[in-house]
Formats: sequence, C-alpha cells, structure tokens
Amino acid sequence: MTELMGMSQVNKVCEALKKRIGCEFVALALQNEVGPDVRWHYASGNLNDKYKRITVRFGKGVAGKIISSGSPMMLIDFPNDIYGKVTDHPIMLAEKLVSCYAVPMFFNSLPKGVLLVGKREKYTFSEDDQEMVQDAALELEQILQNQNIG
Repeated sequence: MTELMGMSQVNKVCEALKKRIGCEFVALALQNEVGPDVRWHYASGNLNDKYKRITVRFGKGVAGKIISSGSPMMLIDFPNDIYGKVTDHPIMLAEKLVSCYAVPMFFNSLPKGVLLVGKREKYTFSEDDQEMVQDAALELEQILQNQNIG
C-alpha cells in the first residue's frame, strides 16, 4: 500500500480543504499499481480505520466509478440518490457519509486517483466547493507525481 498518511504535504492540502469547505471527511484513493482495483490510502476526519481495508473494483463504488469515467461525482442524500446497491459504496457506509463530492486525479493523462470530500448530513456542494476540490486535486497530483506516486 502506498503510504500517504505520513506525507505532510498531502495532510496539509487535505486539512486546508476540509476547513475551507466545512466538511467532516476528506479521503484520497488510488488505483493499485497492478490490477484494476482501487484502494483508499488517506483519510482525514475518519470515524475508524475501515477505509484502509476497502478495495473496490474498477467501475464500482464512488472511487471505482470516478476512475472508470474520469468525471466528478456528487451524492447529495445517500443512500436515497444512488444507482445500484448500497453495499457498492463502502466508503459511504464505513464513514456514515450522507453527501460527498469527489473528483478524479490524473497521472500520465489517465484517471488513477480520487479526491473525496464528505459530510454526514444531506448537502449540495456549491460550485465554489467543487472548484476548491478540483484545485486541491491538482495540487495533490503534483505532490504525488513529485514523489513518484500515482
């Protein structure tokens, strides 16, 4: 597993994002170097360490769908506004999230990571919120590429 928890630059960007948006949870997922599966490597504001054991298939869950589509995704009222099964979204269940906004992170022009912000209440992320998440994702892409991660 790529160790991101000890990287102060990653921590700094995620903590600043969490504070600016006023969200309770920020997490970062990366596609495995071998195979299509996606794992959560970093979390802030987490209720437990379950995120470390969550692996989703390419195309499944929030992270898998974002990496397969290369597009941002917003859930406003989980589990009421999802397609598919509730169990396909393990990060939402593990962290008791009700709303989230997540964007792809690109490495070598391919979506290989996900930056997610979440709240434990029903919430619609504004365009300003979305822009801040996108800016943080770009910053994290640079940090991880400089560390040869991603």
